[in-house]
Amino acid sequence: MKYLLTLFLIFANALKSEIFNSNSIVQPEVGQDGMVVSQHYLATDVGYSILKSGGNAYDASIAVAFTLAVVLPRAGNIGGGGFMVMYDKKSDKTFSIDYREKAPEFATKDMFLNDDGSVNTKRATQGILSIGVPGTVYGMWEVHQKFGSLPWEDLIKPAINLAEKGFKISPFMTDVLNDQYEKLSNFKNFKRIFYSNYPVKIHQELKQPNLARTLKTISQNGAKGFYEGEVADLIAQYMNNNKGLISSSDLKNYRPVWRKPITGNYHEYTIVTMAPPSSGGIHIIQMLNILEKYNLSELGHNSPKYSALLSEVMKYAYADRSKYLGDPDFFKVPVKTLISKEYAEKINKKIQIGKITPANEILPGQAIQKESMDTTHFSIADKFGNLVGNTYTLNSTYGSGIIIDGTGILMNNEMDDFVSAPGIPNQFGLLGGEANKIEPYKRPLSSMTPTLVFKNNQPILATGSPGGSYIITAVLQFLLNTLNFKMEISDATVVPRLHHQWKPDVLMLEHGFDVNHAQTIKSLGQPIYFTDPRTSLESIELKNNFFYGFGDTRRPDSKAKGL
Repeated sequence: MKYLLTLFLIFANALKSEIFNSNSIVQPEVGQDGMVVSQHYLATDVGYSILKSGGNAYDASIAVAFTLAVVLPRAGNIGGGGFMVMYDKKSDKTFSIDYREKAPEFATKDMFLNDDGSVNTKRATQGILSIGVPGTVYGMWEVHQKFGSLPWEDLIKPAINLAEKGFKISPFMTDVLNDQYEKLSNFKNFKRIFYSNYPVKIHQELKQPNLARTLKTISQNGAKGFYEGEVADLIAQYMNNNKGLISSSDLKNYRPVWRKPITGNYHEYTIVTMAPPSSGGIHIIQMLNILEKYNLSELGHNSPKYSALLSEVMKYAYADRSKYLGDPDFFKVPVKTLISKEYAEKINKKIQIGKITPANEILPGQAIQKESMDTTHFSIADKFGNLVGNTYTLNSTYGSGIIIDGTGILMNNEMDDFVSAPGIPNQFGLLGGEANKIEPYKRPLSSMTPTLVFKNNQPILATGSPGGSYIITAVLQFLLNTLNFKMEISDATVVPRLHHQWKPDVLMLEHGFDVNHAQTIKSLGQPIYFTDPRTSLESIELKNNFFYGFGDTRRPDSKAKGL
């Protein structure tokens, strides 16, 4: 036995040195038959169990999404919406589904304005009017109808069990709940469920019986279990009783949209990502097109020149985001122009290595709308060759704070992702454009950026992140780290990131960024600011017939698990 153990250890070490870069800072999880990476360990375990039982990546994605609604309620949801990008091995095609929330029929462009024309930010971010028509349940239902292999009810059962029997709150969830007490304890249903004891204790048990009943109804009736019948009636009744806008008709008529993914080429790689109303996909391709002409390795990773270059490129992308991006069903987004190599070359002619361009000198003249840090992403790969990247959200931490009576459904505050008043600065001095103004049935602009990468027509990466407007730049840097600098996905994830969103004209550097490099960037004329992490990449790499997964350590509950 001792001899066999020794042989096993020798083999394990040899395998480890073969599949990992020995210079790696941290190491990813490895699997041979699939991989699940999500922002919560319980959801990852559920996805793993679905793959283990013979389900495909779509089945696992649906199960993970519903589980996150229970165990990661600040972002995981059935009362919100999002985007999913997929590679389907059987058809050898990529797909994407937009299940973003929609503005209710009776929403108006000035619904968040005070009498003096200023924006009422509290009304836009908290409470009944901030809620858009949810899309998550219908989005998952559509994915199951098109690609699912296991019974629908089997995929929701784990979430029902966790809601009904309860789970222990993690230290991270404890901190977030206690931090949000002043705001969220004002909502009676939220206080009753999440603050039955305050302060919340680590490993305190959380049960959500009303949510369990709602999930059972959805399990038995599919999408109709949410958008019609008892659950829909309870939502509409709550809205009517509390002067909300969402009606039974809004719910019954909601549908997700299958959209053609945004695709671009970067060197020998093909990038497949989300189309509008996600702004992320277009601007990932746009920024990669601009950066393609530079020898980034020669500049050096996170060097002053490299960082200043990224900052300049980000400014141009986010300036365009403010003017040209919105729901394509309502606004003609110039996609072909923005992702063209010719447009990138025009921007390149304005950029000089080592020179900083003030934001005011970059047109157009309208800045981006704010967006919450609390979204969540998961990536899943299966043994059949399918690959999924999914990002969804309630918007702010725990969304609107409103939980519908009798349902346990925590509702989004996505209406704040619209421009509340075109041309009028919000509380942060940010402006918005006509493309993203509030209109009935319209989907708000988003930064969510689920992304897949291919080489030689084969999938090699899936990634995405929460983080509001920081999502796009986090995904960009992950792609540069892996594709240009050839980092393991773990190293590509944990290294410090930077962010510039055009306005305010400040380069945000994560703590851990080289201070001497930061001072050099500042000396070039670029204002800088050090910040805590705001993103959390959840990624998978396919290489050498192995699956590599890594959950970003910036969010301590993240977990990757391979089969």
